[in-house]
Amino acid sequence: MTIWNKKFECISPGELEQLQLERLQSTLNRVSRNVVFYQKIFEREGIIPERIRELSDLRRIPFTSRRTLRAAYPYDMFAVPLREVVRLQTSSGTTQEPIVVGYTRNDVEHWTELVARVLTGAGINRDDVIQISFDYGLFPGALGMHYGAEAVGASVIPASTAGSRRQITVMRDFRSTVLIAAPGYGLRLARMIREMKINPQDLFLRVGLFGAETWSENLRRELEERLRIKAYDFYGLSELFNPGVASECEAQNGLHIFEDHFIPEIIDPGTGRPLDFGEEGELVLTSITKEAFPLIRYRTGDITTLIKGKCSCGRTLVRMARVKGRTDDMFSVLGVSVFPSQVEEILTRIEGTEPHFQIRIDREADREVVKLLVEISPEIFSDEMKKMQKLKREIKGEIYKLLDLEVEVKLVEPGALIGRGEGVRRVIDNRNRG
Repeated sequence: MTIWNKKFECISPGELEQLQLERLQSTLNRVSRNVVFYQKIFEREGIIPERIRELSDLRRIPFTSRRTLRAAYPYDMFAVPLREVVRLQTSSGTTQEPIVVGYTRNDVEHWTELVARVLTGAGINRDDVIQISFDYGLFPGALGMHYGAEAVGASVIPASTAGSRRQITVMRDFRSTVLIAAPGYGLRLARMIREMKINPQDLFLRVGLFGAETWSENLRRELEERLRIKAYDFYGLSELFNPGVASECEAQNGLHIFEDHFIPEIIDPGTGRPLDFGEEGELVLTSITKEAFPLIRYRTGDITTLIKGKCSCGRTLVRMARVKGRTDDMFSVLGVSVFPSQVEEILTRIEGTEPHFQIRIDREADREVVKLLVEISPEIFSDEMKKMQKLKREIKGEIYKLLDLEVEVKLVEPGALIGRGEGVRRVIDNRNRG
């Protein structure tokens, strides 16, 4: 297994701790001088950067939340003057003000290095032709992958959000060996391959890197079977580096967090209490190399577990389990708490469904109603009504049996829910709207 940067990806625990502490102190000094939000917190809590002498001292600093970043729109969280910022990008900002993220030249170089690690960990090299099917816009995923792909010497196709048929034509004619996309969009392309009567074995595709939305092991198997590839997960955040925080290696046994750039913690999402390795909770990250937009103890909202121990690939960095869901995606109805990933697991086991769905929660009169919209295969959608009714009953029954949740099921045509290139909003909760 090839490793891009053995010096840091295979670093000893003692060396890593010393490196993290030095970089943490430097970052704390930077934000205490230049970011008003952290100046106020440090003054209130009596935090003096020079007195942070152990990594455990980091827990004395309060969390940073997404709400804080939105309130700081556009530049109040920047730790350098705007003239030192060479790139500006944002989170999606579909329902609220976006979070504006700046990068210095050093930040871009670090980001490029991290994405090179992501690609190399999946066995990608200079002989590959990489098709990037993320939107080339303010969302950072596409450009992040693009820079990293050029760093490893691969050929890059910036396919962006071209239509599915065009994506497949490019994939076939340009001999793409790697697809980078949201997992749901990967399945949409697989369906288009079938509609175009192309045999996946006649394509050159061998690896898929999928992110931007949560996905399951069942979905991984489906992508691998339909596209005849090996599918890898990667993890990033627009507020930090996206991609570039963590990724799977060829062992596919958890995602290596690049701890020379980030200090990870797991907390109880309700109380903020620190949790130990192997305990499931919310991931908290502290960036220790970012210059323009450093974040201290940032609550990601992502539910996962930290895995300790050396991987068979040789990397010594801590791993995180696949993200199970988000704290803001989990919903409760009549005392039942559900993650969308649990619904996805059920749908991937039911023949005739596509794992593209949306959950809509409404308050009707004095009761809460959960509606589940599910994409189904073209064959089922064009079939007789009796079969569609049977499928609806099966979906409703399995969800009630496994999750103890009553849902109204609506079957929708293929492609009705999945977007082009980016993830789908899985849960729409209308209960608190006027």
